Amino acid sequence: MSAELENLSGPGKPLKAEPPDANEIAGLLRTGLARLGDARNASLALESRFDLAYNAAHALCLAALRRQGYRASNRYIVFQVLPHTLGLGPQVWRVLDMCHNKRNLGEYEGLLEINDRLVADLITATQTVADALAGGE
Repeated sequence: MSAELENLSGPGKPLKAEPPDANEIAGLLRTGLARLGDARNASLALESRFDLAYNAAHALCLAALRRQGYRASNRYIVFQVLPHTLGLGPQVWRVLDMCHNKRNLGEYEGLLEINDRLVADLITATQTVADALAGGE
């Protein structure tokens, strides 16, 4: 277990130690990869592609965290801990952070301001997560 993840675990903290569940992880990988594939479908609305790519990223990042033996208390933490779960740097988690914030504005305030470049960057970042997960098996 990562010392950094352990420090984020416990009462009142964003992570909870919980043994990995192979079936749960497999399901997260399956749905994440399916959504990532669908997000590449240019015939879909840009907003749909963004939602698919964002949810794919979340599922894959959660799979990485669950593989380490932790469960998140909020959505955002799975992106924040990418350096500790998959060794991914700011070029990935900054894109996911920006997309998380845009997703929240869209979900809670109806202000989803996205463009083709952002969706392409999100798909690239999500593919990087998927590749890192596949390399860690």
